Amino acid sequence: MIEDDPAVAAAIERGLAAEGLDVDVAADGDTGVWMATEVDYGVIVLDVMLPGRNGYRVCADLRAGGTTTPILMLTAKAGEFDVAEGLDAGADDYLTKPFSFVVLTARIRALLRRAGPRDAVVQIIGDLEIDFDERRCRRRGEAVDLTSREFTLLEVLSRQPGSVCSKPYLLDQVWGPEFEGGTNVVEVYVGYLRRKLDIGGADRLIHTVHGHGYRIEP
Repeated sequence: MIEDDPAVAAAIERGLAAEGLDVDVAADGDTGVWMATEVDYGVIVLDVMLPGRNGYRVCADLRAGGTTTPILMLTAKAGEFDVAEGLDAGADDYLTKPFSFVVLTARIRALLRRAGPRDAVVQIIGDLEIDFDERRCRRRGEAVDLTSREFTLLEVLSRQPGSVCSKPYLLDQVWGPEFEGGTNVVEVYVGYLRRKLDIGGADRLIHTVHGHGYRIEP
């Protein structure tokens, strides 16, 4: 994400992280161009009004340099000529501020799908298979239907199998640092996960470590 407003960048980063997406942030056009050419990102979210190179020039320079990463322009410039200039510069999509976060996330995922298949990122824990790219999981070969929040909690636990994750850590990673509720919501969602994962007499995967938190392991 190339965004010079730190509050906006932090809010979007937290929201996308809660959806299972990893985000790097550049605060100006020049840094954004450098990062976009050094790392193979899935999508670039690009503001227009930036220090140094503005978003239109960033987009045009990346395309001229051969970067094919999908670009979503996210900006307060909402005029029809602004949209046309962004798309003509090489953007794949254009979303104006203020925006719906649900729509932003949906458009990012649409661009990821449109970009074509990438190497699968799959975690195997016992008889549980977790596909982080598709945000799906299967136990004993059977699909497990999880909500977005449940999957994010499972993902955080499964990124470090066998290690104990404290309730405050899980609360911060899954609900974000600005969440005002207590850690009891973690207990509630761990209960939801267990009921869905421990199906058909399957062994428990998420274990309580009393006084510390939870860990996932066969």
